[in-house]
Amino acid sequence: MAARSAPNCHLRLEWVYGYRGHQCRNNLYYTAAKEIVYFVAGVGVVYSPREHRQKFYRGHSDDIISLALHPERVLVATGQVGKEPYICVWDSYTVQTISILKEAHTHGIACLAFDLDGQRLVSVGLDSKNAVCVWDWKRGKMLSMAPGHTDRIFDISWDLYQPNKLVSCGVKHIKFWSLCGNALTPKRGVFGKTGDLQTILCLACARDELTYSGALNGDIYVWKGINLIRTIQGAHTAGIFSMNACEEGFATGGRDGCIRLWDLTFKPITVIDLRETDQGYKGLSVRSVCWRGDHILVGTQDSEIFEIVVHERNKPFLIMQGHCEGELWALAVHPTKPLAVTGSDDRSVRIWSLVDHALIARCNMEEPIRCAAVNVDGIHLALGMKDGSFTVLRVRDMTEVVHIKDRKEAIHELKYSPDGTYLAVGCNDSSVDVYGVAQRYKKCGECVGSLSFITHLDWSSDSRYLQTNDGNGKRFFYRMPGGKEVTNKEEIKGVHWASWTCVSGLEVNGIWPKYSDINDINSVDGNYIGQVLVTADDYGIIKLFRYPCLKKGAKFKKYIGHSAHVTNVRWSHDYQWVISIGGADHSVFQWKFIPERKLKDALHIAPQESLADSNSDESDSDLSDVPELDSEIEQETQLTYRRQVYKEDLPQLKEQYKEKQKSGTSKRRERAPGNSIRLHFVHGYRGYDCRSNLFYTQIGEIVYHVAAVGVIYNRHQNTQRFYLGHDDDILCLALHPLKDYVATGQVGRDPSIHIWDTETIKPLSVLKGCHQYGVCAVDFSADGKRLASVGIDDSHTIVLWDWKKGEKLSVARGSKDKIFVVKMNPYVPDKLITAGIKHVKFWRRAGGGLIGRKGYVGTLGKNDTMMCAVYGWTEEMAFSGTSTGDVCIWRDVFLVKTVKAHDGPVFSMHALEKGFVTGGKDGVVALWDDSFERCLKTYAIKRAALAPGSKGLLLEDNPSIRAISLGHGHILVGTKNGEILEVDKSGPITLLVQGHMEGEVWGLATHPYLPICATVSDDKTLRIWDLSPSHCMLAVRKLKKGGRCCCFSPDGKALAVGLNDGSFLMANADTLEDLVSFHHRKDIISDIRFSPGSGKYLAVASHDSFIDIYNVMSSKRVGICKGATSYITHVDWDIRGKLLQVNTGAKEQLFFEAPRGKKQTIPSVEVEKICWASWTSVLGLCCEGIWPVIGEVTDITASCLTSDKMVLATGDDLGFVKLFRYPVKGKFGKFKRYVAHSTHVTNVRWTYDDSMLVTLGGADMSLMVWTNEMEGYREKRPCDSEESDTDSEEDGGYDSDVTRENEISYTIRALSTNIRPMFGVKPHLQQKEPSVDERPPVSRAPPRPEKLQTNNVGKKKRPIEDLVLELVFGYRGKDCRNNVHYLNDGDDIIYHTASIGILHNVATGTQSFYQEHNDDILCLTVNQHPKFINIVATGQVATAPSIHIWDAMNKQTLSLLRCYHSKGVCSVSFSATGKLLLSVGLDPEHTITIWRWQEGAKIASRAGHHRRIFVAEFRPDSDSQFVSVGVKHVKFWTLAGRALLSKKGLLSALEGARMQTMLAVAFGANNLTFTGTVSGDVCVWKDHILCRTVARAHNGPVFAMHTTLRDGLIVTGGKERPSREGGAVKLWDQELRRCRAFRLDTGQATDCVRSVCRGKGKILVGTRSAEIIEVGEKNAACNILVNGHVDGPIWGLVTHPSRDFFLSAAEDGTVRLWDIADKKMLNKVNLGHAARTVCYSPEGDMVAIGMKNGEFIILLVSSLKIWGKKRDRRCAIHDIRFSPDSRFLAVGSSENSVDFYDLTLGPTLNRISYCRDIPSFVIQMDFSADSRHLQVSTGCYKRQVYEVPSGKPVLDQAAMDRITWATWTSILGDEVMGIWSRHAEKANVNCACVSHSGISLVTGDDFGMVKLFDFPCPEKFAKHKRFLGHSPHVTNIRFTSGDRHVVSAGGDDCSLFVWKCVHMPH
Repeated sequence: MAARSAPNCHLRLEWVYGYRGHQCRNNLYYTAAKEIVYFVAGVGVVYSPREHRQKFYRGHSDDIISLALHPERVLVATGQVGKEPYICVWDSYTVQTISILKEAHTHGIACLAFDLDGQRLVSVGLDSKNAVCVWDWKRGKMLSMAPGHTDRIFDISWDLYQPNKLVSCGVKHIKFWSLCGNALTPKRGVFGKTGDLQTILCLACARDELTYSGALNGDIYVWKGINLIRTIQGAHTAGIFSMNACEEGFATGGRDGCIRLWDLTFKPITVIDLRETDQGYKGLSVRSVCWRGDHILVGTQDSEIFEIVVHERNKPFLIMQGHCEGELWALAVHPTKPLAVTGSDDRSVRIWSLVDHALIARCNMEEPIRCAAVNVDGIHLALGMKDGSFTVLRVRDMTEVVHIKDRKEAIHELKYSPDGTYLAVGCNDSSVDVYGVAQRYKKCGECVGSLSFITHLDWSSDSRYLQTNDGNGKRFFYRMPGGKEVTNKEEIKGVHWASWTCVSGLEVNGIWPKYSDINDINSVDGNYIGQVLVTADDYGIIKLFRYPCLKKGAKFKKYIGHSAHVTNVRWSHDYQWVISIGGADHSVFQWKFIPERKLKDALHIAPQESLADSNSDESDSDLSDVPELDSEIEQETQLTYRRQVYKEDLPQLKEQYKEKQKSGTSKRRERAPGNSIRLHFVHGYRGYDCRSNLFYTQIGEIVYHVAAVGVIYNRHQNTQRFYLGHDDDILCLALHPLKDYVATGQVGRDPSIHIWDTETIKPLSVLKGCHQYGVCAVDFSADGKRLASVGIDDSHTIVLWDWKKGEKLSVARGSKDKIFVVKMNPYVPDKLITAGIKHVKFWRRAGGGLIGRKGYVGTLGKNDTMMCAVYGWTEEMAFSGTSTGDVCIWRDVFLVKTVKAHDGPVFSMHALEKGFVTGGKDGVVALWDDSFERCLKTYAIKRAALAPGSKGLLLEDNPSIRAISLGHGHILVGTKNGEILEVDKSGPITLLVQGHMEGEVWGLATHPYLPICATVSDDKTLRIWDLSPSHCMLAVRKLKKGGRCCCFSPDGKALAVGLNDGSFLMANADTLEDLVSFHHRKDIISDIRFSPGSGKYLAVASHDSFIDIYNVMSSKRVGICKGATSYITHVDWDIRGKLLQVNTGAKEQLFFEAPRGKKQTIPSVEVEKICWASWTSVLGLCCEGIWPVIGEVTDITASCLTSDKMVLATGDDLGFVKLFRYPVKGKFGKFKRYVAHSTHVTNVRWTYDDSMLVTLGGADMSLMVWTNEMEGYREKRPCDSEESDTDSEEDGGYDSDVTRENEISYTIRALSTNIRPMFGVKPHLQQKEPSVDERPPVSRAPPRPEKLQTNNVGKKKRPIEDLVLELVFGYRGKDCRNNVHYLNDGDDIIYHTASIGILHNVATGTQSFYQEHNDDILCLTVNQHPKFINIVATGQVATAPSIHIWDAMNKQTLSLLRCYHSKGVCSVSFSATGKLLLSVGLDPEHTITIWRWQEGAKIASRAGHHRRIFVAEFRPDSDSQFVSVGVKHVKFWTLAGRALLSKKGLLSALEGARMQTMLAVAFGANNLTFTGTVSGDVCVWKDHILCRTVARAHNGPVFAMHTTLRDGLIVTGGKERPSREGGAVKLWDQELRRCRAFRLDTGQATDCVRSVCRGKGKILVGTRSAEIIEVGEKNAACNILVNGHVDGPIWGLVTHPSRDFFLSAAEDGTVRLWDIADKKMLNKVNLGHAARTVCYSPEGDMVAIGMKNGEFIILLVSSLKIWGKKRDRRCAIHDIRFSPDSRFLAVGSSENSVDFYDLTLGPTLNRISYCRDIPSFVIQMDFSADSRHLQVSTGCYKRQVYEVPSGKPVLDQAAMDRITWATWTSILGDEVMGIWSRHAEKANVNCACVSHSGISLVTGDDFGMVKLFDFPCPEKFAKHKRFLGHSPHVTNIRFTSGDRHVVSAGGDDCSLFVWKCVHMPH
């Protein structure tokens, strides 16, 4: 039975009945070819009404739910649902995929829209955040992504008249988006009073920022900008689902079934009510409209498509119908005509013509229909209903014959008997009733027996039997018509069934997978004539099987298109078609059946449907007629390359273990050794599981790989150079076609591909982030710009890269089975082939995805396993080598012919100019002509042909060939046995490199006095290697068993070898012939050692935990050492040959006496004193420190001590070779570590003179030779080694400023809390008592007094309508640095404070501002490249902060980068070309990110360091090199492609150097880097190695450094006390050898410089004390440009009564006088204590200052002399006020008190009285205009009024209301109720001030906002304007005289903002 192969026939989708109208909108359009495009289920449909023809797009894997048409109307974008949904852009003409966009959304893609020129596409997801995503769809690249809204989004559109603007709408919102950089920024539409806030369903954009949108209530809302300007009411009577814009205007369609047409200004043109037309019906709902010219397309909720011609609008033409909502289950075919009948839960039964593709009849029933059947004569149609009844209709006119209800549950299946006499009806209550047709359907039988609902029925041909299936998957037989169950199987055996629709039964076993018992196949139907079976399942798949198919897991062909479950499938009466129906998608699919004989023609008639496309797939189980896999391939497919621990896991593991071990490591650890080793030569080549990994470079060197090393071998000099960038096994290698670049891919959790230059051996790019576990194949494109790679994850992902940029271009799932090779098409860069187990696939790129087609074998062959592939001489031709030795020749995807090439698999092939070369398992190299017609020549690899210059010996003839390459007149061959051979064209063969063959290598011994070593391996060979310059294998001997250990005798004559079967032998060291052998043990011999001196004894250790001691001369066993509890791992003799030291697998260290083997106990102190002949032990005190922090996951397998006992080398399971200083006492010794082996290093040995170290890799089978470089001899080479793991905890110095900056936590404005500890109920939440004095509106009583005395009574009052920022006094120097820069040749400076960037003109002092940040700016940098002049980047604080790049002159935002740094961005830096930007985050990992800022593209990102990074800067001459400095670290970074590679700074070159905290960085020529430290030293680094320190460059921390680009001079700034010779700023030469110091004349005790910058002859300095100073280089003169308060908050603020001056008082103990007109600080007074409040007297001649310590001072303004001072309180004075008549002084404090002083009594200042019963601390006070009352606002949200000077409270509300106040600064009171916002749970309004005109009010709050209100504002939540700029907490605010300005004071930002008041015009 041939059911083990798929049937040779085929189905082709011919027609789909239906249209998806439910839950989708705007999904129906005219294409440019006047075809109609829409979708149904998972298929895109292009329908041509002229030809009545459908084309199908089938690139989706699940339901399509969104569609957009490209502006040129040929391309279509569709989006689907699913766990990983994707978007396809396809051509509606050819129905081919153009681009696939994936990996952005989850759940599904709800909306799509193209922009005006069709370059970009926007999509909206169905995820919880409704993500909005913008794509460059041609490249498949996501440009930007942002959360869309918390609720569903229904429509999105690009603004077609403004670039980079979009609009989206949905549940209760509309949003207007702008795209800048990578940031999508939304603004919510303001509904205002114009319309109700409601759900918006659709929208269209028009000119002049107008947007039209359709709302749920049927209105149209018109928006201008973000504001709703008008509504068009009642446009429809219910929701407007669709809006379509065209040249003539707009069409809208709604739930009311109407279409309305509007002109371009949205004036109505006409209405078409579809319900009133002849095709209409009640409840018709329009889901989609498209208006083009005089045609309108309409899609409805009930799956109809109408076409309306405008001038005959009452005759719509129905061009498509389908079932409506509700599941579709019923399907029957007419017995004699090409008709199909369907019935659905929408209660309709429909008859379709399969020839005309049209609906020909429809009838609505009372109940949902679940099944249907037509009688044999085609007269009666029976329908089974959901309510348990069934109805019989006449097919002719759909009239009822009978309606019978015998059951209560749904009827799921019914069938007429073949003779037409009975009808069997199967019900969900598990019974089948039988009715007689002629007796008017009288019941004549009942079948009972089933325990579950009936799913399928079939009659026998003679109508005597019925078989049923039920929901339990059981099969029953009944005799008809009575219904008695047949239990005797024999009776049934010969029955022939009239139809086969049952899913269980012998004949259909094969439809079920082998090992599953799931019930997911809904329907089958057998075609006896064609011997095929069609099935339908829950996954939307239709399958074709051979019929009958008896064995489980049969082969099939599969067809997709339906979305979810396919409920039923049937053959048409003549087997021409298959009809399938979808449950949820309500659609009917009609498939054309193409039998075997027609297939050949079909190939040529259906090009758009390559037969091997994704729509037909072979089944899972193996083909039985495929030959067995070749043993070598079998072996290889079983390799998994999975690791227990990946190198990537080490840092995390280390952190975890460190946590556990915090207590233990107190001892000071030894330094790492001075020696280092360098890789010198590697014996080995990875051929056993890799292919085509060996190439000639252009200069004739040979490049290949082994272990984790890329090797470049020079065959003339016999030397090797190494690429050591990988940290685990390399699995594949490819050579660039034009340059000597190599790509290598490795094993790893997130494996990387490195592209490196063979000349410099530097990485050019590192590609990561797309594969898992490993990369097994890579290939360059012909132009070398792209790279394809394949991973070894389960789906063998294929990725296409632009490798230089490091960008992933496209990605696709390759195959379930292993892929061996990927090859890019040399003619078309977008095409590639992959080949592997049982497949070859041809791919083409489509945007972000790849579309693959399986090779079509046809009758020529079978799907074979492919081992290699190449392209031929045209883009269509390809060749692949199979595992059976054939070469397959392909044209396009079709197999043209096969040629027998080798015995056994063809492993490698190579294309030449005029032919091909192949190599196979048979060890033959064959040369072919260019069409594989003739084999021109063969070379057999044999020992006889080996040339004399060979570097070794061939182990066997005809080794399996794994790699072939041609060049330089030779053929290069790599074998499975690890040999590399060069075949001369004339025949001789030279062996160049070799290593051990497959199997682990453990045994290693070095010769006692010659530079040679011996190895023994599981490959059953013993080999001798020459370590001197000839680097070759000298001798080899085959053993009967593999071996694990070997040892030379002390005289070097004998060689002992321990084997795996428990035997050992001694051989002659020169000839390798046997001297003697023993077999005493059963288990592996693990170590073998001659005693020192004469070599009298031989110790043999085995895995059965014994050591045997033999006398060598007498060759007898003389002793056995017992007592070990586990297998022995290492054995060492002492120098006298009397004592053995032993290690076991249980980590025991034991001692035995020789020769008898008595166990000794030796105290650990004594062990050190014993002189050992060798040390290979890994246990004991002397080497405690070699065990790493993560000792639990890695074992140390080997160690070896140099003969001078100075350096211990170790090898471990992670592949590290480490050097320690011996003895290694104390835990976690420091070391140098080297990576070259991939996984475990099994053995390490020093040579006799310690000049070399030899190491063995277990799994990588390589022998590596390292040269030992003594201390001091090191040439400085990069990548030398890595220092030890755990950082030393010695402290790198301390400084309070540094500590504070390191520990600071930045407040995010939106989360800020109150700065004053207020308590109680907020004013807007307090219950108001009804006021007594509520006057009637018109009254004769005298008018109320003014609330506020106004100063400009004569003039007409003009309210203030806006505030414009004019001046800022302040600079953020306390915790930021390098944030002051010159612009425009020093005319302007740029810096920042709070959340604004400030451009300050040096000459005039005028300022302009960048105010787009929404929270504090933390860093600022200026682009130095002349192309990007005056471009600034600033980074801010926030939970998801952004970086703004802006033009300093016009303040335009050029790019906005939304980053992934949580908390904030603390450093930014531009690269040399100005195109890249580097940013550092404040997140716990201190992530470093590189951006291409103009596009907003993130290029690379990586965790920077676990401690705080202060600065990261690009080298001024580089776009790829940068340096980061921070707490106890400095790192040197390289950007390679998309990867960031870092090296820690190495201190080892300098004695006594230790890693300090680094604060600043500068650069010099020749790769010099300078870093400033916390101790005041400057470190000088060459590459990444410390070469000297400039001690005490400053006395305190060096906070700032600046490299001048034009002359290379360096400026440093530090923390220093000014002295005669020293200064806080120094200018140095390029080498930092000489310097000149500058003093800053600031009068501070210590100067602390935070920022330096050098211009023409000037140095610009920013200090910790918020000054910006310009220092002249020639005369050292200082000019202070900017002043500010040093520490905040600034609590005290007062404006001068008549002039434009104001005073501020702050925590820094100063009071400063500022002049607004001159834009500068006029004076400052140091008080010595923090000041809290300040006030002018009414005449402006005196100033009162309140202090934090309770004291207050009165100064005379003219002389600044103290007039009087007093301290009556112990706590802070919060407010101080002169009365308007200058008589009293009121002093309010936090002791809940207000004290009154009479100033007329002179400066003694005795208190005359005070106010009692103040409930909480005092916040603000205001005097009344007549000086007789005082209002006090307090910390419990209560406002009190007191009499002056008695201090009695005023309680009468009426009396209070009559007071006129001189000033109003209170935040409490009914008059200012409206200033409290809804969102102030935790935050407060801190200050307020009413203008002198008495009609405007400004406030400052904890969110850092300044707000402008009208005064009074008694209603809650009053309207206001808000002004941003301050950090959290505005502490005080005042109007200046004449209301010209508002001054606001900041808490966190210590800055003063001066805002200009803009008054309304008269």
